[in-house]
Amino acid sequence: MATNARNRGPLRTLAALMVIIFGLYGLLTAASIWGEAQRTPKLGLDLEGGTQLILKPKIVGNQKPSEGQILKAVDIIRNRVNSTGVSEAEVTTQGGGNIVVSLPGTPDSATIASLQKSSQLRVRAVLVEGSAAPLPVPAPTGTATGKPTTKPTSKTKTTGKATSKTTSAPKSGFPRALAAATTPAPTGKPTAKPKVTPKPKATAPATAPTAKPKDASDLAWVTPDIEKTFTALNCANPKAIQDIVDDPAKPMVTCSQDGSTKYILGPAELAGPDITNATSGLQPGPNGQPTGIYEVRLDFNATGKKAFCDVTTRIIALPSPRNQSAMVLDNRVISAPVPEVVLCSGQVSITGSFTAASSKVLADQLKFGALPMSFVQETRDDITPTLGGEQLSRGLLAGAIGLLLVVLYSLFQYRALGLVTVSSLLIASALTYAVVTLFGWSIGFRLTMAGVAGLIVSIGITADSFIIYFERVRDEVRDGRALRAAVETGWKRARRTILISDAVNFLAAVVLYVLAASNVRGFAFTLMLTTVIDIVVVFLFTHPLLSILANTKFFGEGHKWSGLDPKRLGARTVTYAGRGRVTIAARRAAAEGSQS
Repeated sequence: MATNARNRGPLRTLAALMVIIFGLYGLLTAASIWGEAQRTPKLGLDLEGGTQLILKPKIVGNQKPSEGQILKAVDIIRNRVNSTGVSEAEVTTQGGGNIVVSLPGTPDSATIASLQKSSQLRVRAVLVEGSAAPLPVPAPTGTATGKPTTKPTSKTKTTGKATSKTTSAPKSGFPRALAAATTPAPTGKPTAKPKVTPKPKATAPATAPTAKPKDASDLAWVTPDIEKTFTALNCANPKAIQDIVDDPAKPMVTCSQDGSTKYILGPAELAGPDITNATSGLQPGPNGQPTGIYEVRLDFNATGKKAFCDVTTRIIALPSPRNQSAMVLDNRVISAPVPEVVLCSGQVSITGSFTAASSKVLADQLKFGALPMSFVQETRDDITPTLGGEQLSRGLLAGAIGLLLVVLYSLFQYRALGLVTVSSLLIASALTYAVVTLFGWSIGFRLTMAGVAGLIVSIGITADSFIIYFERVRDEVRDGRALRAAVETGWKRARRTILISDAVNFLAAVVLYVLAASNVRGFAFTLMLTTVIDIVVVFLFTHPLLSILANTKFFGEGHKWSGLDPKRLGARTVTYAGRGRVTIAARRAAAEGSQS
């Protein structure tokens, strides 16, 4: 009964570890059945091959990009395609102008499209909002009925008000209410007296306003030229959207992301560089629980925080649609929210027709900055792996040989205690496989040859932790402690050394990950990952397993094949007597020996 009580704590710890392992593999199975996960780790460009894109820079006015712009674009594209730092994409320049992007596997269309966009976010005030649907063409008078049209024509001529209203909207496609708002009082007076020519002073503000707009929401920005552009813009034509010039100092005519609405917007009041961070996820509801709506959350710096506070303070009291603040990205309005309160916290949520993937793509684009130019895809080719399956097989063989050598050394040095090392390595391998595969599904982690090298190196790091613990226990046995006491005392002394050793390895991997580039980051990432797994295995498996073994007859009595034989270890002052206890005679003999 006493033995069972002593094993209760270690058994609970082992049960917790089993729950973690089964949970990881259960999640992997569910993600592979109902999701897009695969049950094997994703491989990198050097082992699997992938897709190579050649992107040509596109600048307004056909200007030649500078070397600095190209280098900045390379850094931003590398961050976009490698947003987690471990997808192992390669981005280089070609001929000083084009950019070559090599992506592992088969990238989706959204990823490729995100590389070609400048992704410059600007916040603009909405001045005019209208439907982008084509206007219905009125049926020709007379053709529908076949009758003369003198009566309707005469009525149309005599009712000047009706004429001005019915013909203005179809002619320009401009919203009637907003057309009236942007056209001052002269529109009513000439209708009453059509023969009277208005004075130039009265008509000047209506046709060519000379007063400078007081702010970005001022309707004075809506000039006749802007109205014509608004009417002519076809939101169903992608080329028309691409040809829009997004000048932050001028008003802009553009369309919504889905092409259903078009806008006249004021000058930009807040730009992408004011964004310090962008994340994506499900929008929380009033009770704090996540809803089914995906959002992109933005954090602004001090300048952006003040600018957005000023914008919402001004537009919140304006009539619709001027109470909207449009988020413009790549010449399209991705969201035009109506603030219900003044937003001065520096945090903004963008919602729309986002999915989990599209919201993450947008967040990455905004987070890693705007390209100094946009790009067009010149070529797209499939590339073969640079190393291939043969090199992977050799790497795995090297890992298997290293693992076998560690096992043989452990069995030779620690006898049956070496089986604890073997089982701990198997548990560490199972955890590593599950985590690496899940990371391939969740964050796009791909295993390259450098990553495989990191996994092989981790075998020695994991074995080193076991050696530190076992040697501490053996030292305690040499000092005359019973095995059960030696296991606990040795653990208290060993765990600090293990934590310090793993902390040094982890920090070295972090520094390597931050400062290095390309495949070296894969090596550093796997080294960090296996260091954490080593701590989990030692704390949740090795220590509780050894505590249970200390209560068995084989280990507790110090069998010569247990690896804890007191005679072999040189412990001459103590003998075991079942379950690792020390006899009274042995204590007396030890005391007499010390006195003599």
